[in-house]
Amino acid sequence: MSRSLRHGALAATALVFSIASLSACSAGNNAQTLQVRPDNAATAVENIKIQNANIVTQPEHGAEGPAVVIATLFNEGPKAQVLESVKLPGTNAKVALHAAKGSGPIEVPAGGQVILGGKGNASAVIENGRQAGSDGDVQNVVFTLSETGDVGLGALIVPATTFFEGFGPSTLPSPKTTPSGKTSETPGAPSPSASGQSGAPADGGNGTGEQTDEESAGH
Repeated sequence: MSRSLRHGALAATALVFSIASLSACSAGNNAQTLQVRPDNAATAVENIKIQNANIVTQPEHGAEGPAVVIATLFNEGPKAQVLESVKLPGTNAKVALHAAKGSGPIEVPAGGQVILGGKGNASAVIENGRQAGSDGDVQNVVFTLSETGDVGLGALIVPATTFFEGFGPSTLPSPKTTPSGKTSETPGAPSPSASGQSGAPADGGNGTGEQTDEESAGH
């Protein structure tokens, strides 16, 4: 092969590698191309760090019921702080906070941490889970603490399946309305007879509270 042909072949090879490298960089920097989803959200403001933040919805797609905000809050400061509220800006969702034990506030101890979500931990419950958004979306969440103030981040919305199964809402979906307009009985709810509200008259008579002639004669 002549020197000119060899130079031509090398130039062509270099051009191919150059195009391949540019294509790879384009795919690597384009989240839509790779279908990349954000990791569990984390952020830090002053002495407060928040990690592993997610919104966990009902395990079945489209099911009615509550959702929960899960996260771990670290307090690296010398003073305990109270988690005063959790909000989802841009939505009508209301988030109710519950301490792990008792009815007091959720306190993040100095030099310690508190976990939201999971058995035996504090909880942040969204009563109407659908107001939080759809699975796969990223929703802004703002944690308000007594000293640090607002700490916001974007949390991924995920169903209570696989890894998140143990952190999902503990409440079952709402009962469905039957064609007759009555709601089906909630699992675990006491039956009418158990609560003393059965359809049979309590006095054993005709349901009016008055005795019949036959009953009077019997006495």
